[in-house]
Amino acid sequence: MAPAASKLRAEAGFGALPRRALAQYLRLLRLYPVLTKAATSGILSALGNLLAQMIEKKQKKENCSQKLDVSGPLRYAIFGFFFTGPLSHFFFVFMEHWIPSEVPLVGVKRLLLDRFLFAPAFLLLFFLVMNFLEGKDAAAFAAKMKGGFWPALQTNWRVWTPVQFININYVPLQFRVLFANVVALFWYAYLASLGK
Repeated sequence: MAPAASKLRAEAGFGALPRRALAQYLRLLRLYPVLTKAATSGILSALGNLLAQMIEKKQKKENCSQKLDVSGPLRYAIFGFFFTGPLSHFFFVFMEHWIPSEVPLVGVKRLLLDRFLFAPAFLLLFFLVMNFLEGKDAAAFAAKMKGGFWPALQTNWRVWTPVQFININYVPLQFRVLFANVVALFWYAYLASLGK
């Protein structure tokens, strides 16, 4: 009987770990919303770049554990921490105040604001900051914008429009940045593939 009881306690402890982690995350989100979203964005952005590198190595049939570029995840972590998390936080708060929920067609209006104002500006900022972090000059930035911006924006509209529709209309405000960050794992993998 004692081994069964200890097994149940171990399972309860293991099941309690995600609950404790969620409780801690919610506490940090309440106390330090911008910093928590920035840290989460930085971590998930770096993971997205690692994912992109592993996918690329798998496609080339290379060993995934060898020769991973650590500077890529570092650049993405910097961008996520200093730009994605804070800007997304303030943009979602701005949308809530600028287009209140009692406005007719509020979800559509917020979505249009996100898709036609925030998305292009954010993508431009992404290319600019990544160009700087990679140590490239203005000519490289212009070439990247000329060749990559429009295809990336079109893909952004295709991928992110349904995601942001769900995010803006159904996800509570405090979780919108996290929801977008989880989807962004794969989006950053796509953006990183444009740099190759």
